[in-house]
Amino acid sequence: MKPTAFQTAVYRVVSRIPPGRVASYKQVAAALKCGSARAVGQALRCNPFAPQVPCHRVIAADLSPGGFQGAAAGSTVKNKLNLLAKEGVRFVNGRLADPGRMLEGSFFWTRD
Repeated sequence: MKPTAFQTAVYRVVSRIPPGRVASYKQVAAALKCGSARAVGQALRCNPFAPQVPCHRVIAADLSPGGFQGAAAGSTVKNKLNLLAKEGVRFVNGRLADPGRMLEGSFFWTRD
Protein backbone atom coordinates (compact mmCIF):
# COMPACT_ATOMS: atom_id res chain seq x y z
CA MET A 1 0.00 0.00 0.00
CA LYS A 2 1.39 3.37 -1.02
CA PRO A 3 1.80 5.93 1.80
CA THR A 4 -0.39 9.04 1.69
CA ALA A 5 1.14 12.46 1.13
CA PHE A 6 0.83 13.16 4.87
CA GLN A 7 2.51 9.88 5.82
CA THR A 8 5.32 10.60 3.36
CA ALA A 9 5.83 14.05 4.92
CA VAL A 10 5.93 12.51 8.42
CA TYR A 11 8.46 9.90 7.30
CA ARG A 12 10.63 12.60 5.70
CA VAL A 13 10.73 14.63 8.93
CA VAL A 14 11.33 11.61 11.18
CA SER A 15 14.16 10.45 8.89
CA ARG A 16 16.06 13.58 9.95
CA ILE A 17 16.22 12.56 13.61
CA PRO A 18 19.80 11.39 14.18
CA PRO A 19 20.76 8.30 16.18
CA GLY A 20 20.90 8.97 19.91
CA ARG A 21 18.38 11.79 19.72
CA VAL A 22 14.60 11.90 20.05
CA ALA A 23 11.77 14.24 19.14
CA SER A 24 8.20 14.37 20.32
CA TYR A 25 5.15 13.62 18.24
CA LYS A 26 4.18 17.25 18.92
CA GLN A 27 7.48 18.53 17.49
CA VAL A 28 7.05 16.45 14.35
CA ALA A 29 3.49 17.76 13.98
CA ALA A 30 4.73 21.35 14.39
CA ALA A 31 7.42 20.80 11.76
CA LEU A 32 4.65 19.74 9.38
CA LYS A 33 2.44 22.67 10.42
CA CYS A 34 -0.05 20.09 11.60
CA GLY A 35 -1.93 20.57 14.84
CA SER A 36 -2.25 16.88 15.59
CA ALA A 37 0.46 14.89 17.31
CA ARG A 38 -2.01 11.99 17.22
CA ALA A 39 -2.07 12.11 13.40
CA VAL A 40 1.72 11.82 13.43
CA GLY A 41 1.44 8.79 15.70
CA GLN A 42 -1.08 7.20 13.37
CA ALA A 43 1.21 7.75 10.38
CA LEU A 44 4.12 6.19 12.27
CA ARG A 45 1.96 3.28 13.38
CA CYS A 46 1.97 1.96 9.82
CA ASN A 47 5.54 2.97 8.90
CA PRO A 48 6.57 0.47 6.19
CA PHE A 49 10.11 1.88 6.02
CA ALA A 50 11.40 1.08 9.51
CA PRO A 51 14.20 1.15 10.50
CA GLN A 52 15.25 3.53 7.68
CA VAL A 53 12.50 5.82 8.94
CA PRO A 54 13.37 5.63 12.66
CA CYS A 55 9.92 5.95 14.20
CA HIS A 56 11.35 4.59 17.46
CA ARG A 57 13.01 8.01 17.92
CA VAL A 58 9.67 9.75 18.38
CA ILE A 59 8.41 9.95 21.97
CA ALA A 60 5.60 11.63 23.88
CA ALA A 61 5.85 15.31 24.84
CA ASP A 62 5.84 14.32 28.53
CA LEU A 63 9.15 12.50 27.84
CA SER A 64 7.60 9.05 28.20
CA PRO A 65 8.29 6.56 25.42
CA GLY A 66 4.85 6.83 23.87
CA GLY A 67 3.53 4.02 21.73
CA PHE A 68 5.18 1.82 19.16
CA GLN A 69 3.74 -0.09 16.24
CA GLY A 70 0.24 0.76 17.42
CA ALA A 71 0.71 -0.47 20.98
CA ALA A 72 0.84 1.66 24.12
CA ALA A 73 2.54 -0.98 26.29
CA GLY A 74 3.96 -4.46 26.30
CA SER A 75 6.63 -6.11 24.22
CA THR A 76 6.42 -3.67 21.32
CA VAL A 77 7.15 -0.67 23.56
CA LYS A 78 9.90 -2.71 25.21
CA ASN A 79 11.34 -3.20 21.72
CA LYS A 80 11.24 0.58 21.19
CA LEU A 81 13.12 1.11 24.46
CA ASN A 82 15.71 -1.49 23.44
CA LEU A 83 16.26 0.20 20.08
CA LEU A 84 16.70 3.54 21.81
CA ALA A 85 19.03 2.05 24.44
CA LYS A 86 21.28 0.75 21.64
CA GLU A 87 21.58 4.38 20.55
CA GLY A 88 22.37 5.58 24.08
CA VAL A 89 18.89 6.91 24.85
CA ARG A 90 17.72 5.69 28.26
CA PHE A 91 14.50 5.93 30.24
CA VAL A 92 14.27 5.89 34.03
CA ASN A 93 10.96 5.44 35.81
CA GLY A 94 9.15 5.76 32.50
CA ARG A 95 10.72 9.09 31.48
CA LEU A 96 13.64 10.14 29.30
CA ALA A 97 16.69 10.04 31.59
CA ASP A 98 18.57 12.78 29.72
CA PRO A 99 16.26 15.49 28.35
CA GLY A 100 19.30 16.81 26.47
CA ARG A 101 18.64 13.99 24.01
CA MET A 102 15.52 15.84 22.81
CA LEU A 103 15.96 17.79 19.62
CA GLU A 104 15.26 21.46 19.88
CA GLY A 105 12.27 22.67 17.91
CA SER A 106 14.53 24.74 15.66
CA PHE A 107 16.22 21.56 14.43
CA PHE A 108 13.35 20.89 12.03
CA TRP A 109 13.16 24.43 10.78
CA THR A 110 16.82 24.58 9.76
CA ARG A 111 16.49 21.69 7.28
CA ASP A 112 15.17 21.77 3.73
